[in-house]
Amino acid sequence: MAVHSAGAVREKKQTMAELKLRRLTELNARLREDLDRPRVKVSEACHSMITYTRNTKDFMVPSTWGQVDKREDPYAPIANGPGCCVIC
Repeated sequence: MAVHSAGAVREKKQTMAELKLRRLTELNARLREDLDRPRVKVSEACHSMITYTRNTKDFMVPSTWGQVDKREDPYAPIANGPGCCVIC
């Protein structure tokens, strides 16, 4: 059985305490960053989403917005010119 000197044991305990303190300090800093992050109330976020969905046309849902003019539809296939794959 190995005999440890009192100084070595004390030094190890101090090192462990310093490690624990450093970890707690880092955790505290991360929590403070989270606390300082700007927040949006749920009601404001919901209102913003509702406003966006009511005012932004979704061309993939014609049942809601009606048929979309081909000039306005970003998903419409391009009628003129070659396709997307061209061999030169």
